[in-house]
Amino acid sequence: VLDAKERGEVVSIGIRSTRIKTRDDILITVPNSIIANSKIVNESAPVPKFRVRIPASIAYGSDIDAVEKILLEIASANKHVVENPGPRVRFREFGDSSLNFELLCWVTEPSVRGLTIHELNCSIYKKFNENGITIPFPQRDVHLFQEKNKGT
Repeated sequence: VLDAKERGEVVSIGIRSTRIKTRDDILITVPNSIIANSKIVNESAPVPKFRVRIPASIAYGSDIDAVEKILLEIASANKHVVENPGPRVRFREFGDSSLNFELLCWVTEPSVRGLTIHELNCSIYKKFNENGITIPFPQRDVHLFQEKNKGT
């Protein structure tokens, strides 16, 4: 992953440029001078685990202990999530319309990161619905005041 957000697999390195094949099977030619002056994230480096972050917002008044339990169960049941380190849940903040949590878990390789996020999000949505946990959306209360006429 380059600073400019190009993401893909390096397929060739030449004297003047490097060719990268994106996840959409598009070949990008990047001048080596750009690469030399960019921050590069190597997601295929030989590291055993990659962290996935899943934000989850719930309505005020929801049972936060139940939410934490559900999120941990969902992560533990996913075939791409590793057991060690185990998944974690963090209550991140009190939002304007929601209590904001984050599920942290690890997968074994970057190629399953997107699929895992999809599967976890779908499972969270379904489990929250089954357990009556509301995913809020921004709401505003509008109060209207009517002035009384002075002549009446």
